[in-house]
Amino acid sequence: MTDINNKKEDVKMHLKDLRSELKRMHLAVTEELLLPEPEDVKALMSKMDLLLNAIENN
Repeated sequence: MTDINNKKEDVKMHLKDLRSELKRMHLAVTEELLLPEPEDVKALMSKMDLLLNAIENN
């Protein structure tokens, strides 16, 4: 049961990190009128894909 709880906590941590990065990008676009760098968007999408794969495999 501890393994499942650890996985849940890992997912929560990754979701918080992704949410934080998305909020940062959103603020840059809406307040500073700056588009994010393509590499930043690709990196975020990659992180989201990895998290989705981890969730789907369990």
